[in-house]
Amino acid sequence: MIALTRSQNRDRTFGWFEFDQMILIKDEGALRFTMADDDEGNGQMPDNPNSGQDDQGPFPLWMTLLTVLVVLFLVTQDNTRVADISWTDFEHYVESGEIDYVTIGRSEITGAFRTTQPDLNDADRFRTVLIDAALAERLSRSDVDIRGARESTLLASLFGWLFPLIIVMGLWLWISRRMMPGDGLGNYSTMRRSGATTYVETETGVDFNDVAGVDEAKVELMEVVDFLQNPEEYRRLGAHIPKGVLLVGPPGTGKTLLARAVAGQAGVPFFSITGSEFVEMFVGVGAARVRDLFDQARAAAPAIIFIDELDALGRSRGTSQLSNNEEREQTLHQLLAELDGFDPTSGIVLLAATNRPEILDPALLRAGRFDRQVLVDRPDKAGRIAILNVHIRKIQISPQTDLERIASLTTGFSGADLANLVNEAAILATRRQADMVEFQDFEAAIERVVAGLERRKRVLSDKERRTIAHHELGHALTALALPDSDPIQKISIIPRGISALGYTMQRPTEDRYLATKDELKNKICILLGGRAGEEVALGEISTGAADDLMKATEIARSIVERFGMDDELGHVTFEGPTPLFLGEAGRTRKPVSEAVASKIDEAVSSLISEAYDQAVSILKRNKSVLTEAALVLLDVETLGAEEIEDLRKKMRPPHKLKVSR
Repeated sequence: MIALTRSQNRDRTFGWFEFDQMILIKDEGALRFTMADDDEGNGQMPDNPNSGQDDQGPFPLWMTLLTVLVVLFLVTQDNTRVADISWTDFEHYVESGEIDYVTIGRSEITGAFRTTQPDLNDADRFRTVLIDAALAERLSRSDVDIRGARESTLLASLFGWLFPLIIVMGLWLWISRRMMPGDGLGNYSTMRRSGATTYVETETGVDFNDVAGVDEAKVELMEVVDFLQNPEEYRRLGAHIPKGVLLVGPPGTGKTLLARAVAGQAGVPFFSITGSEFVEMFVGVGAARVRDLFDQARAAAPAIIFIDELDALGRSRGTSQLSNNEEREQTLHQLLAELDGFDPTSGIVLLAATNRPEILDPALLRAGRFDRQVLVDRPDKAGRIAILNVHIRKIQISPQTDLERIASLTTGFSGADLANLVNEAAILATRRQADMVEFQDFEAAIERVVAGLERRKRVLSDKERRTIAHHELGHALTALALPDSDPIQKISIIPRGISALGYTMQRPTEDRYLATKDELKNKICILLGGRAGEEVALGEISTGAADDLMKATEIARSIVERFGMDDELGHVTFEGPTPLFLGEAGRTRKPVSEAVASKIDEAVSSLISEAYDQAVSILKRNKSVLTEAALVLLDVETLGAEEIEDLRKKMRPPHKLKVSR
């Protein structure tokens, strides 16, 4: 019997802290634990400051494992006296009749004696190593004492049941960390944290001097900076800053950079997080993270909260059960509640960015939440020059480099595209061992960004090269013959990118926001000039015009269905509402009758046919120029600005075609 007692014979639960002060005493066949006398010999239990916690808490994990090991060791002990004997002694006892029974295992023989053996310390059982019978007989003939060596199986036994336990525990810890990031045991309180990155004061490293090309957006956001720096000036007349400012624009135009510049300019804490970081697989976690984010901002006010990719969180709520997402909707509801709940005079400004505002929930965009929407569009020519001036600070650029000319060649480039262009130009200059980045490096970088990487190792047959040369020259000569077309910068038959076997680089030199019907028809004619060049020069056409035909058909359909420029159908649009606000989407035609649909198709086909006939007419009048230029292009593979200007001088003006529409 094991009893735990104190000197007062009253039961008490004690912790492991007190166990070290006890002495195990054996008294009349019973075991009892008593307190060791202290210095005064009063035998009182010492005070334990942690007894209120340790007495009631569970055993630590390591203590539980240690207890299990001790119990297993005690259970497996055998108090029977077992003697280890050699094989020779075993045979002796067998012959003398001392063996009662034996158990033959894989590597040893165990058994019991008929009587205890005084010469073996009164052992009543024995064990010996199993020996090969034939070998034992041969050794016995030579009067050799046969012994055996027993292999220890303790380590193998421990490994056999400890290894699976370790694997299971390790797998459990790994799953916990994967499902609940934070600490090792997947603490729920850690999982609820927003995880927003905080940049204190000017640690963003960006201010308005680092942002260019979006002057209108900067003016709008300067009010936010003024409010954060001089809030009393606005409160004097009762005004308050908008609760939320939504930055809207195509990808790469600098929305995130603008938000960081606002924080750096104002010198306030900047909490940055993406919309996807709120949404988790557990319902309620995203809403908790929204609350935590706004609590952090209130504690650090004045501060800026920036939510990037807001469309991942604020997508419009639908009625379809298939598209329902309860976790995302709860997170959105919490964000709406926080926008209604915080005081705009407290110094918290919410900035958000998205390139898909058309899918945002209307409740987010109403007055009192995101009060102001700031468009961050692609820069114009002056903006591109300003952006280039910002990025060339980091490189060694030649003083003779004309940034205005580079800006003219990069129409339609976003801020991110221009940053990539400057970096590519620096790489190309480094590759040719130059001391400075020059205009030729920027020109090569533009070509690489627009057309793709050169693939000189792609081997083309002579017939394919001849077809490509006449195709590209067909584009170029048609563009040179038509008025008001964008200038041709380069013609090449060197494969580039994934599928381009050759290219004609035609870039606008100024920003255009409107196009007339004649200009659109000229674009169709230039696109079809490649196939027309093949037919005029070679008498056959190839599959190389597939992409040209697709673009030409899109422009023709836009003329008829979208812009209402067809004389017979009138000023009517047949295209459905575009689902994307900032980008092109798949075309959707409104429901029309069969007769109207037939007229639309006839109008599109007529536009394509007229443009193709015009391209063929231009190239037939200039067939000698086409043939001569193709021979030169096959030889040098690339024609630059000077060679193209020579072609322009040799061109004959086109005939005026009579069009039916």
